[in-house]
Amino acid sequence: MTAETPRYTTILFDLDDTLLDSVESARLAFDETMASIGVDDPDVHRPLFGEINADLWGKVETGELMPNAVKTLRFEQLVEQAGFDTDPLTLADIYGRGLGMHGSLYPGAHEMLEALSDVATLAIITNGIGEIQRSRLAHHDLGRYFDDVVISGEVGHSKPGSRIFEVALERLGNPQKSTVAMIGDSLSSDMPGAAAFGIDSIWFDVQDRDPGDALVTHRVSSLMEIPAIVL
Repeated sequence: MTAETPRYTTILFDLDDTLLDSVESARLAFDETMASIGVDDPDVHRPLFGEINADLWGKVETGELMPNAVKTLRFEQLVEQAGFDTDPLTLADIYGRGLGMHGSLYPGAHEMLEALSDVATLAIITNGIGEIQRSRLAHHDLGRYFDDVVISGEVGHSKPGSRIFEVALERLGNPQKSTVAMIGDSLSSDMPGAAAFGIDSIWFDVQDRDPGDALVTHRVSSLMEIPAIVL
């Protein structure tokens, strides 16, 4: 296999916790949001918010909830359960802006994307809210690498469901599935979604986790390992 004949010619990338350190992004955005209402120690409320947020995104993955609903629901629930006397919509807006502006890319992200964009068609396929994900892509100057960006909040379908993968490939000219790979970190959306759709996967795992029953084609702990797999 040479650079002229890559193993995969279409590569679908997750965004959160694959290219972007979304844990850092969420931490800083939440700190900013709590500071806006005078909360000096955001760690007091962080576990509750984390539970609420994870539960809502879990419902997105199972199709029980539309992605865009998460933006305000998580703060409506937080305000109610924490007893805040404030407008949840305002908190949702502050947090959303913070998510778009905070957080770092994982080491090697630009170098890896630069290398792959020369030999393959690249696209983003992410469970998220359109305005937030597009703000992140713009803030980190990532959009230039991708031929398309498919966001669940914009298309109305989420991973691990197959429809969002179908939308992505339709937009990219329906390449053969044998030439497509999904790169992501999630064992609940990215890996099972790719397996069910019939495409290979590259699991980005920086925590040396147990994949359990998830079907994973390749496994990497650094983004710079990916070009060698593709090529």
